[in-house]
Amino acid sequence: MSGSFQYGVSLYSYTDDIGTVMGLEDAFYHAADLGATGIEILGEAHVDAYPEPSAAWLDRWFALVDQYGLEPTNFASWIDTHVQRDRDLTAEEGAAQLTLDLHLAKRLGFRFLRPKFGVIDDELTPHPIWSGAVERVLDLAAKLDVMIIPEIHAPTPIRHPVVEGYVDFIQRTGTKHFGLLIDTGIFQDRPLPYWQHETPEMREGAMSFLNGIKVPVEQLAEVIDYVPFIQAKFHHIDEQLHDHNIPWEKVVPALKSLGYSGYLSSEYEGVRDPWVAIEQVRRQHALIRKLEDEFDQRTSTKSQTEIANA
Repeated sequence: MSGSFQYGVSLYSYTDDIGTVMGLEDAFYHAADLGATGIEILGEAHVDAYPEPSAAWLDRWFALVDQYGLEPTNFASWIDTHVQRDRDLTAEEGAAQLTLDLHLAKRLGFRFLRPKFGVIDDELTPHPIWSGAVERVLDLAAKLDVMIIPEIHAPTPIRHPVVEGYVDFIQRTGTKHFGLLIDTGIFQDRPLPYWQHETPEMREGAMSFLNGIKVPVEQLAEVIDYVPFIQAKFHHIDEQLHDHNIPWEKVVPALKSLGYSGYLSSEYEGVRDPWVAIEQVRRQHALIRKLEDEFDQRTSTKSQTEIANA
């Protein structure tokens, strides 16, 4: 039987709530209250005075981590390759940003760093400096024991040159501190509701991924050895614990069968009305735990039957 999932929450789930109807401690409370053990943050959004938080803020951060028993999991970082209009960042400049965020992630107790490089097309191909920038900080990542994990996010599927490039990088460098972060939005197989000012024509081009890119969950087997962390993206789960967009009834068994026992970190990206995210994240955890328990029970029953018939 495979190991159990670890359950976490990304504070991105509470976007529009934090700073209005919720504070940082409220977010910690709600994550812990639903049984999560991990907390994921966006550096620039959730670290006060990023990238140099005050001593008082750091003290409060560690006090909250201890009080609510939450492990810092993934620290989201941005490398804005086109921060200047007249030129792109160099690999050295990208490495400098990664260095800053690696040190801050380690300082806050995080094990993973998700860099988001600027992209060059609608398929989210990262700017070519990504490999040179990352390679320059691999020794630092190893020293700090922080793993760099770029995100595989719709509209980029698993079978894509971007993913091939990441895997080639791992194999070429032999590093143990670079991997892949899977965003479960790539498995979305039903369209999202239309946005307020959206037209059907908008979904015929770059925004067509909102209809779902429908990556088969079976393709996880091709990359799972490189995946230490998963963002459990979702948009709406109803009162009957039915997800309207993500096929968890396929995703959960696939991950369990592959022996994945890392984090599923809830990343709610639906309606942003106040307080909605709290209930939505709770429903997602209940749904995934239910599916995991059902898988474990089936596996246990099958094993017992095989032993009895041996």
